[in-house]
Amino acid sequence: MRLLLLGCSGFVGHELVPRLLAAGHQLAVVSRRSVDQQAKLDEEFASQVDWLQLDPSQAQSWQSENLLRTLENAEGVVNLAGEPIAEARWTPEHCKLIESSRLNTTSLLVKAMAGMEKPPQVLVNGSAVGFYGTSLEGQFNEQSPPGDDFLATLCEAWESAAEAKPQMTRLVVVRIGIVLGPNGGAFGKMLPIFKAGFGGPLGTGKQWMSWIHRTDLCSIIEQSLRDRSWSGVVNGVAPEPVKMSTFARELGMSLGRPSLLPVPGAILKVLLGDGARVVLEGQRVVSDRLTSLGFTFSYANLKGALSELRISSAG
Repeated sequence: MRLLLLGCSGFVGHELVPRLLAAGHQLAVVSRRSVDQQAKLDEEFASQVDWLQLDPSQAQSWQSENLLRTLENAEGVVNLAGEPIAEARWTPEHCKLIESSRLNTTSLLVKAMAGMEKPPQVLVNGSAVGFYGTSLEGQFNEQSPPGDDFLATLCEAWESAAEAKPQMTRLVVVRIGIVLGPNGGAFGKMLPIFKAGFGGPLGTGKQWMSWIHRTDLCSIIEQSLRDRSWSGVVNGVAPEPVKMSTFARELGMSLGRPSLLPVPGAILKVLLGDGARVVLEGQRVVSDRLTSLGFTFSYANLKGALSELRISSAG
C-alpha cells in the first residue's frame, strides 16, 4: 500500500516504519523534523521514505501541493500526531499545544480527504486510554463511556474529528496505553533510575497501568491497515494491566535491582502539575475487540515484555 504517516517519526515510528517497509509498503512521512535531523537518529529510516518537512497542525501546511498530491496518491493514512502528554507541566500554553497538535492535525487531514474524489481506503487514527478518565477501581473496555477530565474530553474530541472522514474511508481508532519499548517511552525513562538501584513505584503504587509493548502496538496498526474486518475503536493495551507497584517490582527483578523507593506523588505534581494524574491515577483498561478479532500478542504478560526490553536495551 501507499501510506501517508503523520506523527510517526519518533518513538513508535522507529519500529513502525521499518516494519511497514519490510512488509512492502511505500511510505511518505510528514514531520516537523528535517530529513537531515531524522538521518542523525536513523539513517536507514530517512533514506527509504519520502520525507515532507511540515507541521501538520498548521493550515498552511495543507496548502502544500506536495502534501496534497501525496495524500491523493495514498491508499492508507496513519495519524499518531500529538505533543507528548506527560513530559511537561500542564500550563495553559502547554495544554493548548497538546490539544492543537491532535485536533488541528486530524481536522485538517480529514478536511483534505473530504475534498478528494478518491480518498484513502483506510485511516488509522491514534487516541489514548485517557478517553476513559482515571480510576483506581473501575475496569474499562471499548464500550465504556468517556470520562470527564481534560484528557478524556480531549480524546473524545480527537476521535470525533477523525469520525468526520469520508464515508468510503474505513476508520480504525486505537486508544493507546502506556507504550513500552527500548530506548524510549516509559521504559526508557525509568530504566536508568532502576539500573542505579533507585527505582520504585510512582505515588502510592495502587494505580493501574494499562501498558502495551511497542511491537504489539505496531502489529495492531499494521493489521488495521490491511485487514478490512478491522474498524471502529480498538484499545491498544496488553491483556494484563498491572498496578504500578507490580510494574516497579517486575522491572526491578528483571534488572536484579531493588524497587523499594517510591517516588512521592507530591514531587510528580511539582514537576508535571495536573499532568501527574496520568501516572498517579491511571485506569484499568482491557480490549474486548482485540480478543474478538483474534489478535495474537507477542508480549501478553509484563514479565516477558520486560525481559525482552532489558535484552534489547542492553544490546
